[in-house]
Amino acid sequence: MITLKSPHEIDLMRRSGKITAAARALAGEMVKPGVTTQEINDAVERFIRKQGAVPSFLHYNGYPASACISVNDEIIHGIPSPKRVLQEGDIVSVDVGAYIGGFHGDCAATFPCGRISPEARRLIDVTRQSFFEGIRFAREGQRLQDISAAVQSYVEQNGFSVVREYVGHGVGARMHESPEIPNFGRPGHGPRLLRGMTLAVEPMVNAGSAAITQLSDGWTVKTADGKWAAHYENTILITDGEPEILTAPAI
Repeated sequence: MITLKSPHEIDLMRRSGKITAAARALAGEMVKPGVTTQEINDAVERFIRKQGAVPSFLHYNGYPASACISVNDEIIHGIPSPKRVLQEGDIVSVDVGAYIGGFHGDCAATFPCGRISPEARRLIDVTRQSFFEGIRFAREGQRLQDISAAVQSYVEQNGFSVVREYVGHGVGARMHESPEIPNFGRPGHGPRLLRGMTLAVEPMVNAGSAAITQLSDGWTVKTADGKWAAHYENTILITDGEPEILTAPAI
């Protein structure tokens, strides 16, 4: 069942979203050569707790960390490690969530580590822009897959592939709520969008084929062909006009 949030609940989600977005920004600032993914994770956890919130991901379905940090050909769910030292030219996807006041925020972005190749920069930029292409259709009265189709179209027009096994989702009192939001689809299909819906829209984009593989750790998802991937996500609110990005970066 898709839940519609009340004005009070939306205010609480704005609070969790603001903390989550700030945690993502902190992680992005730390992406530098010589830094370990564990150091980024630990800083994110300290920051979230300092705000009075709890890391949404820690122990979620057994996940062992507070942030998912995925490097290069890792698409999502990379487990932070003190042994994973970032190198010049890497691209680093950081996915974070914060829970406070009974509600979750959820967002992600892919950051360059030092100087990166033009191809890697383009992958990051197309992934991020595909989110904004999708939410052009995140308006009351549209269909859910109008968002999905717009993401897919933009990604594929740019020569990349969307991951199909993992999708965006509703978010609120639970980290994952209905509906699922694929990054592919047909316009005019899926549930009607209504004001009060809160959705995590999250394109996951591969530079090569859409095929994936999962590592033996049970979490990390990589591209099957070894080509790089990027991830971008925000929690949004369906309103009576333009969608509101609840995890918008602070200006």
